[in-house]
Amino acid sequence: MRFAAIADIHGNYLALEAVLADIHAHGIADIVDLGDMLSGPLDARRTIEILMQLEAVHVLGNHDRYLLDRPPEKMGSWDRPAHAQLDAAHLDWLRAQPATRVFRDQVLLCHATPDNDEVYWLDTVHPDGTVAMSPLDRIEQLAQGVTQSLILCAHTHLARSVRLRGGRLIVNPGSVGSPGYRAKHPFPHVVEAGTPHARYAIMELAREGWCVTFRQVPYDHEAMAELARKNGQPTLAAALATGWIG
Repeated sequence: MRFAAIADIHGNYLALEAVLADIHAHGIADIVDLGDMLSGPLDARRTIEILMQLEAVHVLGNHDRYLLDRPPEKMGSWDRPAHAQLDAAHLDWLRAQPATRVFRDQVLLCHATPDNDEVYWLDTVHPDGTVAMSPLDRIEQLAQGVTQSLILCAHTHLARSVRLRGGRLIVNPGSVGSPGYRAKHPFPHVVEAGTPHARYAIMELAREGWCVTFRQVPYDHEAMAELARKNGQPTLAAALATGWIG
């Protein structure tokens, strides 16, 4: 089994196109998408039209859910501009995607954790705003009840893999389209990938177990940074331009 895992596109269609081209160049046909596809001050409409034509397996992220479970006036600054670009057919397609699913019997797909689409799994935010790898005990606690040998999550935008004591592997492929952001919960913090590349992961089941290859793909990130600046999001623009918030 060999497939690609993408996540956290956030309306960045140029990054998505670059990642899909790289996946194709590696001869990979199967793709799983871990959610947060559209929200952001970029191009949600063009992004979803690419995804709707893509033969891939999708799950919803928390920002995808926000586009569906509340009126626009209750949406945040990343969700409201994305929602304004979507029509009923787009929202119906999004609504048809589940929160979690199992891929080929061996891989659990979720956005954040299996039970909550807003909880960091492989990373923990400390009261001083430091973001660090979660303790193994906490990671394993959140994996209780999962029987699949490979677990894929996203949400933090940070590429990471953790092997559990029993041999299961949890992988976050990193973010296709958003290499940095500020957040307020559970404590104010900043996430920064350090480069503006579009990120994804290639997963392959070998005789010895799962093999993970993290990919960083260059693309015209300056064009997307300029779009974020034009749409009044200087923090995202800085992250798109450099991989740092600034």
